[in-house]
Amino acid sequence: MRARLASENAHKLNEFRVLLPGWELELLGAELPPETGSTYRENAVAKARFGARARPGEWIVADDSGIEVDALGGAPGVRTARWAEGRHVEKLLGALGGETDRRARYVCELVAVDPAGGEHHGVATLEGAIAAAAHGSEGFGFDPVFVPEGETRTVAELGDEWKREHSHRARAAQALLRALDAR
Repeated sequence: MRARLASENAHKLNEFRVLLPGWELELLGAELPPETGSTYRENAVAKARFGARARPGEWIVADDSGIEVDALGGAPGVRTARWAEGRHVEKLLGALGGETDRRARYVCELVAVDPAGGEHHGVATLEGAIAAAAHGSEGFGFDPVFVPEGETRTVAELGDEWKREHSHRARAAQALLRALDAR
């Protein structure tokens, strides 16, 4: 299946190419509108619908994802990308300071809009905690400080192979594929 990913993030494109086997994914190739939704779902749907208008008759895939940190009242949440300003690790560790409650979760809402305009969804979370310092070299964003529940190493230490099976995006992609199989 051929589809366009409504994103400007090459890391996400590479990740989704692996997570959606059998799909030929390319970036949308259009500047996306700002994310103004109050939920991951609203933002993902808005991007997918924008992509469907830009590329009528094509499958469009879009996601919105973020990190929610309990000690920050669930922030940065749906505003993660804008909040991080490209300084994900530095900004999060600074915001947490000496905080002892470091529980957090990654969230991903994945939407596929089919050529007829139908919406298909996959949503998932990955529970964990924020490490006191960055470790590891794989992944991107908060991966060097995010320790998944049941693990002792960060996602960046666990590596891309682990991430392909267990990340919030991997879980959302699996949920989307199940939803598409059930239609």
